[in-house]
Amino acid sequence: MVRYLQRLERLAPMGYTAGVHIRFASPLYLRSTYPQAWQDIYAANSYSLRDPLVFWGISQSGSIRWSKINLPDPFGVLDVAADHGLKFGVVSSCGKITSRTIVGVSRSDREFTDPEIDEVAALAEALHEIAEPPGELTPAMIEALRLVGDGFRHTAAAAEIGISESALKARLSSARERLGARTTAEALRMAREYRLI
Repeated sequence: MVRYLQRLERLAPMGYTAGVHIRFASPLYLRSTYPQAWQDIYAANSYSLRDPLVFWGISQSGSIRWSKINLPDPFGVLDVAADHGLKFGVVSSCGKITSRTIVGVSRSDREFTDPEIDEVAALAEALHEIAEPPGELTPAMIEALRLVGDGFRHTAAAAEIGISESALKARLSSARERLGARTTAEALRMAREYRLI
C-alpha cells in the first residue's frame, strides 16, 4: 500500500486523500496529506457531509476533474479549499456502492493532465484491490468471536451456545483462517474493523 501512496504523493503537490473501502460512511483505511489547516477546517465544519467531491465519488465510478463536477456546493467547500491552495484536482472512485474507494488529489498550479488522471484512477483501483476486506464470516464464526470478545473463556463460551469446546475452537480457527489472522485476538480486532461483527 505504501508504494501506491508514495506515487499519489508525487502526483499531488498539494496533497491527496484516500478513503479505501468506505462502508457505512466510514472507510476501512483513510489517509490525507492535504495541508493541515485545510484538514482542520474540513473536520471542524463537517465538510465530509457537504463536499460535492464526496457526493460525486459515492454516486459515480470513474475519474473527473474537480472543475467538471456539476453538483451544488451550497457551503462553498471548493472555494474554501482553493483558499488553502487546493485549486485544481481530480477525484477517482471505484468499487461497489457498498464498499467504495475514493481518492482525491490536488495541485495549485494547473489542471491534471489526462495521463495523470489515468494514473490516479489506476492507483485508486490498486488501493481498492489490495485492501479488499476478507469474505463474510458464517453466523457460527461470528457468534464464537463475539463470545470470546465479550470475555468468555472457551469452556464458558462453548457452554453458552451448547457446543463442545473443541467445536468452539474449530469455529475460532475457521474465523482466523478466513480473516488471515494469526491469533483469535487479531481475528476479533479485524472482524470489528471490517464491520463483520
